[in-house]
Amino acid sequence: MSFRRWVHFYQARFFVLLKQDARAINAYQLALEADKDFGLAASCLGHLYASQGQTQLAERYFLGALRIAPDDAVTHFNLGFIYETQKKYEEAVTAFQTAVRLKPKIDRAWYGLGLAYTAQGRLEAAAEAFENAATLQPMNPHAWYNLGMTYYTLRNQDKVSEIIGHLNRFDPKMTKKLIQDTGGNQSQ
Repeated sequence: MSFRRWVHFYQARFFVLLKQDARAINAYQLALEADKDFGLAASCLGHLYASQGQTQLAERYFLGALRIAPDDAVTHFNLGFIYETQKKYEEAVTAFQTAVRLKPKIDRAWYGLGLAYTAQGRLEAAAEAFENAATLQPMNPHAWYNLGMTYYTLRNQDKVSEIIGHLNRFDPKMTKKLIQDTGGNQSQ
């Protein structure tokens, strides 16, 4: 294990804190040069490029990190997010499915899976994924909203009403949006 990789890695982290992305990228790349199997540095580069909207570079580094650590659920989630951003929904589904298989309690991967299924028109699967996200993170208004919209599209008004009742307990603003987007006049 190379000491140099850690020096460059922590320099990069410092530059990220200072919001000096170009210097952070350079330091992470030096860390990878010091140890080509430094998956954490590759993943951090992926995050940095993703935050800049450079999805192809982010994808490249997340794939590199997975080559090193194929069982890293969080990196699979991050790759799924990149694929979803690129509208590569089948790849996103695969990445999110792998993330939840490796770490079933990763609520954001269930949520991403729901979004990818929705984009594919696979609404029953989307409802199940959003249900898992909402169960794991019961105060996530976005998971509940999307679950409600999915059930609305599936024409399950009883489920929509149930979700509105639950959502209204902690997020009246999102509840109002769900009511408006599902045609209004819902009892709370």
